[in-house]
Amino acid sequence: MTERVVFTPEAAALAAALKHQHGPLIFHLSGGCCEGSAPMCFRQSDFRVGASDVLLGGVEGCPFYVGAAQFDYWSGCQIIVDVTREGGDSFSLEAADGVRFVSRSRLFTDVEFETLRRAGPPPAQRPAAGAAATATQAPPSI
Repeated sequence: MTERVVFTPEAAALAAALKHQHGPLIFHLSGGCCEGSAPMCFRQSDFRVGASDVLLGGVEGCPFYVGAAQFDYWSGCQIIVDVTREGGDSFSLEAADGVRFVSRSRLFTDVEFETLRRAGPPPAQRPAAGAAATATQAPPSI
């Protein structure tokens, strides 16, 4: 199956080190004003997943979500998470070490896109009835 999000070996190693240091993590790509298309890495206990956020995959057992509006933009691309030593301040955990997660992308081939289309959309986070979803709720299996 074609994965919607993949991590380079360097990004996967950084995620593993951060998980070892901070415990369970969550990645989120929002396209917000401050970080643009930079994936953000947080402790799971420090981030609330939105009710319409879409689970694209994960790394090291840590879920990777994208905002619903961004999913429409990224749906035809595979997101490739990498690491750079460039960049400014960030709320993401890795920034304290002078590195940044960055997202790159490639278009899916026609065959990959059709396979994903047939599989249906990835799951959106579903909060408990009457409550906001939180990262402390168990994410779907990755």
